[in-house]
Amino acid sequence: MIQRCQGFRDLLPDDMKSFRSVEGTFLDSVNGWGYREVRTPTIEYLYLFTSAGTLTPGKLRRTYSFLDWDGWSGERVVLRPDATIPVARMYSECISGESPARLSYVANTFMFDDSGKKTRERWQCGVELIGAGTPAADGELIAMASEVLGRLGIKDIRFRLSHSGLLAILLEKAGLEPEEYNRVFDELLDGNEAAFDRVKESSPELAQALTLMLGVNGKSAGYIKNLKALLEETLSGAEAVIDDFITITEIAQNLNIPCEINLASAKGYEYYTGVIFHVLSGEDIIGGGGRYDNLISLLGGPETPAAGFALYMDKLMHLSSRIGQDNVVCGHVKIKPRNAGPDEVLNICRELRSQGHSVEIDISNQKDPGTGWCIEVDRGSLRLIMADSEKPRSRQFNNIQELLQAIKKEKWFD
Repeated sequence: MIQRCQGFRDLLPDDMKSFRSVEGTFLDSVNGWGYREVRTPTIEYLYLFTSAGTLTPGKLRRTYSFLDWDGWSGERVVLRPDATIPVARMYSECISGESPARLSYVANTFMFDDSGKKTRERWQCGVELIGAGTPAADGELIAMASEVLGRLGIKDIRFRLSHSGLLAILLEKAGLEPEEYNRVFDELLDGNEAAFDRVKESSPELAQALTLMLGVNGKSAGYIKNLKALLEETLSGAEAVIDDFITITEIAQNLNIPCEINLASAKGYEYYTGVIFHVLSGEDIIGGGGRYDNLISLLGGPETPAAGFALYMDKLMHLSSRIGQDNVVCGHVKIKPRNAGPDEVLNICRELRSQGHSVEIDISNQKDPGTGWCIEVDRGSLRLIMADSEKPRSRQFNNIQELLQAIKKEKWFD
């Protein structure tokens, strides 16, 4: 028996039902904020992701790359390892005159993993807000992500905030050589917090500041204000960055969105320049995002502020409590033909589908209608059945119009 490739998964019918439920809720929610859906190619040129260090060396080593032959010469291409960079490329190439551009997507990304613990194809739903550089724009993204998760019924949500600009200033003050600076910054973004020890060794005067900033987690803008007051001399020149961080945190607080401050939580954010965040449910990271004001220009476009976030589809599918909840109680219906002809059965199916119901014709010929909604079709009559383990109920109708009226008025069994 031929098996699927290691690190990849099949999505079975129940998986796809969950996938579409999450996708639909996400797109409906962000569309209400004015975000329009786009889609970029699965294959992009490798140099899109190597441009001015848009991905860390650690991630570039794990991309799927190959030669795309064109006659005798070929260009190296990759299965996209990131979704934001292709959207930024698309913006620069196709719609750079539009500002602000509110864009949404549902896309898969590919990253090799040899541990056997992570999937190599990962689906995510995300948005990019391009052309807006204010704290209010960052606040919009946090509010929108919170709304999506609320509509999905995901519990125990909080946002873990950090600031890439503040980390960059700390490394600059350490006086590291350019090569060492880039190496340490890349290691931090790949999740190696031990790299901070090298900063402390190279600049003992920053050791206290780093210990204070990275050793304690706060839960409000007041925490950042206290740090600013305590480290006024050490962080001289960082006032604008810290004030930006404070403003965005206050916006989240005023929206009653649970937040925590953790400056060491920058893992995975290669091109971000401002506030960055992870979204957690309990201790599970289910998404993240932030500000990347330099990315558009690094890809050859104009200087353009931008920010975005992505939510991880496999996590949402697992955690959502709203999967399978239809907007109408009688959302999915089984049709059991009794003594009716195919045309009569199909006409009833068409009528129900035109009203937004999902209809499945039962060809098993079993007498037991099973569990859920079922319509038995006889010549000239319909019998609506709600069968469950507690209280099977049924009602007779003379025609489909009577049935549709009962469903519309939510009086199926009155």
